[in-house]
Amino acid sequence: MTDKTIVLAFSGGLDTSFCVPYLQERGWQVHTVFADTGGVDDEERTFIEQRAAELGVASHVTVDGGPAIWDGFVKPFIWAGEGYQAQYPLLVSDRYLIVDAALKRCDELGTRVIAHGCTGMGNDQVRFDLTVKSLGDYEIIAPIREIQKEHTEVRAYEQKYLEDRGFGVRAKQQAYTINENLLGLTMSGGEIDRWQAPGEGATGWCKPRAQWPQQPLQVRIGFEAGEAVSLDGARMPGHTMLAKLNALFAEYGVGRGIYTGDTTIGLKGRIIYEAPGLAALQTAHRALEEAVLSKHQNRFKPEVARKWVELVYEGFFHDPLKTDLEAFLASSQATVNGEVVVETHGGSVTAVAIDSPHILNAKGATYAQAADWGVAEAEGFIKLFGMSSTLWAEVNRAS
Repeated sequence: MTDKTIVLAFSGGLDTSFCVPYLQERGWQVHTVFADTGGVDDEERTFIEQRAAELGVASHVTVDGGPAIWDGFVKPFIWAGEGYQAQYPLLVSDRYLIVDAALKRCDELGTRVIAHGCTGMGNDQVRFDLTVKSLGDYEIIAPIREIQKEHTEVRAYEQKYLEDRGFGVRAKQQAYTINENLLGLTMSGGEIDRWQAPGEGATGWCKPRAQWPQQPLQVRIGFEAGEAVSLDGARMPGHTMLAKLNALFAEYGVGRGIYTGDTTIGLKGRIIYEAPGLAALQTAHRALEEAVLSKHQNRFKPEVARKWVELVYEGFFHDPLKTDLEAFLASSQATVNGEVVVETHGGSVTAVAIDSPHILNAKGATYAQAADWGVAEAEGFIKLFGMSSTLWAEVNRAS
């Protein structure tokens, strides 16, 4: 270890690959960390390790981030039940776990310097930097932000920089920025950034309609205190279940969308996203909540959820308000126990059956079918419930 030791959060993609020679040429001894938060297979994991070796890093470690991303993000996200701007499922929230892994490596090596491959144009730089600042006194170096001072076409510059030094760039990375993890996949760049229809190359996990299986898919998801704990009766760790759900529902094209969002830095961001497993979990969880929570819980909870989502999206993962909101969300899950059957014929997923000891069934009444109260009680309720509006109409009715 030298006083020029730096830890780089590494994915093997264009940006972080560029960072290695860039930092080395400025005298840094670069140690890379890949936080494996899912979404990559053995072949891709091997590629990342070989890429680090090819670039000549001082050391490379791979960290299993599956359990951490389930406990730290997926559980409260499913409890919240909301996407950012009612759509985007926060698929790059693994950034917070990546920072944790990189800082742990910094501590192991005895350095206080961390680097990342975030650009100065997106939200990830905010997430990385605020998390680092929240967790300790570290120096942050961001090579991509540095080169933006002199180059406007940053990705083209990075690609040429690597190629000039004998390092190839994978074809798909020339057109798109792709992020994959246990949560799902996002894709930007190329025609997506130009507000055009995605081309044939803009494909990820989700199969196109022509390849959907003919037979529908049904799975049964079990919940305890709002956390998914079993799949078709088999108990398993959450991150394992999410990986299985991703594989099952991607075959049916579930969870894919095109989204334009208001980013933290103020630009409009357009991406393709795919989150088949989260889509299935959210659908099942929401159906169970609707059946077991009170009317006031179901009405109020989305307000808390939207604020929690905003904090996570904008980089405030360690803000105390997020912890406060999670305490409410956890409390709301006490009776969210049971099993939900979800089904897809392709493209979308629906909850078709719910079984729970906490379903709020009235013993003597069924909505629109039977009631254990009389006509006079119904008329009295309507009169009192609508009293204010009725009085306003009577007082202000034109004579």
